[in-house]
Amino acid sequence: MQGGIPLKKLCRIAITGKGGTGKTTLAALLITEFVEAGETPSLAVDADPNSNLHEALGLAIRETLGGMREEAFTRSIPAGMSRKDYIAFRFRQILVEAKGFDLIAMGRPEGTGCYCFANTLLSEAMEFLEKEYHWVIVDSEAGLEHISRRTMGHPDVLLVVSDPSTRGVRTAERIRDLAVSIGIEKKWIYLVINRLKPEICSAESSTLPVLGVVPEDSAVEEADIRGSPLAGIGKDSPVRRAVQEIGEKLREICKRRSP
Repeated sequence: MQGGIPLKKLCRIAITGKGGTGKTTLAALLITEFVEAGETPSLAVDADPNSNLHEALGLAIRETLGGMREEAFTRSIPAGMSRKDYIAFRFRQILVEAKGFDLIAMGRPEGTGCYCFANTLLSEAMEFLEKEYHWVIVDSEAGLEHISRRTMGHPDVLLVVSDPSTRGVRTAERIRDLAVSIGIEKKWIYLVINRLKPEICSAESSTLPVLGVVPEDSAVEEADIRGSPLAGIGKDSPVRRAVQEIGEKLREICKRRSP
């Protein structure tokens, strides 16, 4: 690995928070920062049924986990292939390969069925694939249910993204409390304040340690309007500099977590 702290093991970083706080933006920019820092290979996991991480990364997805039919993993396994081998084959089929990282997306199940099978597949995919990467960055769906359902597995570091508002930070603290209740250690849960306006001097105080503050940046809005990848934002932009600092802190944290 070039330019960074070599890890002795995998580090899983999950990004969560309420809707509209910029989780996908942070995930895409973190992945871009890791690649540029030589921290490869990384696995990007879009665990939101409304998949759009690939768009922020400038990638096209052919298939999602949600589009896989349950019967294909039970009654329709090709002759001569075990279920385990077939699962491995299908996971690799939908994996999108990019320079320095790969992407897998959950997506929505076909029809009106529940997400149970898709959630199970996501857990299996992460368990199967993650051993081949130094970093796994999970862009989670909004809300609290994905934590209680444990669809994002057991992350080494949990980033809770919030806007600077008091209500937003209180929601982040509730997310922290739920994460702790299912076994994620409190000391590995951090707050990221996003879209801090220049006229606001500081973020709302919180019982969550603040890992970083990402300023409001028109370059992000312009990229969203154009539908262009966030990697195209200049490296000297305020948002890119802020995410670079967060990435450096995450590498130090994951180094401390390594045996």
